[in-house]
Amino acid sequence: MPITELPFRATTEQACAWLAGQTDTPWALARLIENGLTPYVWLDYDAAYPALFGDANGGYAAPIFFEGDTQRLAAGSAEVLITTTKDVHKLVTKLPPPGFRRELHELRFLKKELERLAGRLKREAEPAPVKIEAAQESLAGINKEQVLTAFSRLVKIDLQQALDEAGGIFGDDGARVKGSARKTKKHAVWNPITLALGLNEVHRVPIGHLKRAFGTHDFLHEWAPEWNQSLALLGK
Repeated sequence: MPITELPFRATTEQACAWLAGQTDTPWALARLIENGLTPYVWLDYDAAYPALFGDANGGYAAPIFFEGDTQRLAAGSAEVLITTTKDVHKLVTKLPPPGFRRELHELRFLKKELERLAGRLKREAEPAPVKIEAAQESLAGINKEQVLTAFSRLVKIDLQQALDEAGGIFGDDGARVKGSARKTKKHAVWNPITLALGLNEVHRVPIGHLKRAFGTHDFLHEWAPEWNQSLALLGK
């Protein structure tokens, strides 16, 4: 039977069944991951790792976001292997080798992320606007908070400092929209496509990570067609 109401943390089966009802297409774990959804597993408190759990003496839901870990799941791994996650304070933590192993049935997906994905897919399925040129002209850029949300965890540099001190990043205005900071720096906006390509070329951020950012964050959805076209022209 189709699922009409999602729990706060849905199992893989619940998530796939609900999305199938929303999109009229079949879903599996690999497709969930390919669409940028983050799987979670519940970690019961373990006194051997006090820094990981902090005050959460009952345990907490740990995200699985490291590319190697998610690729194993998407490829059909028979179990969950987590080598990197975030601690209870949301700080990235590398787990002691070989990592934590869990059963596939323990995977969970957040309701809000599933609903956001369904909304994006429905928008993408709508007919393209007639006046594409007008739509493109309305895309001024994204602000500093949005830049940091989408890209800061992908680079080793202090991206906030780079935005504040390096002009537009990558020389002159660079990724910063020309003239956007004329009155005050807080009004500055950046072209996310120019910025993403620069992060790939200068800081070696993998294209796959950047693709996931454009598919995950709502404020980048309208930039996705131009991003994909840029990748196609560059042969990436």
